[in-house]
Amino acid sequence: MTWAAVCRIGQEGIKKRFAQSLFHHFNMLRWNTILFLLLMMVHPSQADVNLKEVSASDILTAVAEYKGEKAVLVNYWATWCGPCVEEFPMIVHLAEQFADDAIILFVSTDWLDAKQRVIEFLQKQGVTGLSLIKNQNDNEFIDSISREWSGALPFTIVYDKNTGNVVDFWEGKQPEKRFFYAIEKAISEGNQR
Repeated sequence: MTWAAVCRIGQEGIKKRFAQSLFHHFNMLRWNTILFLLLMMVHPSQADVNLKEVSASDILTAVAEYKGEKAVLVNYWATWCGPCVEEFPMIVHLAEQFADDAIILFVSTDWLDAKQRVIEFLQKQGVTGLSLIKNQNDNEFIDSISREWSGALPFTIVYDKNTGNVVDFWEGKQPEKRFFYAIEKAISEGNQR
C-alpha cells in the first residue's frame, strides 16, 4: 500500500482493513484447527495401540484367562518378516469375524528398540487395543511358548475354548482357510464339552 493510499483511507480505514484481515486469518486458523481435529479422529493415533512388553509366561497366563470363554489364536510375527506382513491383514479380518467366540493376540518378536516401528505398523493395519511385544531372549522365549516351534516366523498357535489346550499350530504363512478351520475347531471343541 502506497503512502498516498494510506492518506486517502485514513486511520479508520486502516483499522477497518486490519480488523478484516485479522478476522480472515482467525477464521482460517479456526477451520484448520477443526480439520486437524477431524483428521485425528479418522487417523488412529499412538494412543489407540497399547503395546505391552511380555514374557512367554505372560502370554500363557493371558491364554489361560480366556479358558472357558473364548478360543485363542496367538500370532507371532515381526515387522521385518515378509510373510508375517503379508498375512497380517487377513488375520485382522478374522479377528473381527470371530470377535464373539475367539480372541486373537498379536505378539511382535521385534527387538524392543523397534517398538515405534511396531506401533506404526499396527496403526497402519487398523489394529487398536492391546498388542504384545516380547521382552525376553529369543531361545528362552521360543522354548517356553512351544517345544515344537523352531523359531521360524510367522508362528501361529490356536488354543481350545474350553480346556485351553493346543488345537493346532504351524510355522510359516498359511492360507485363510487354515486359520478359519483352526479357529472353528477351537470354538466347536470348546462348545462340545
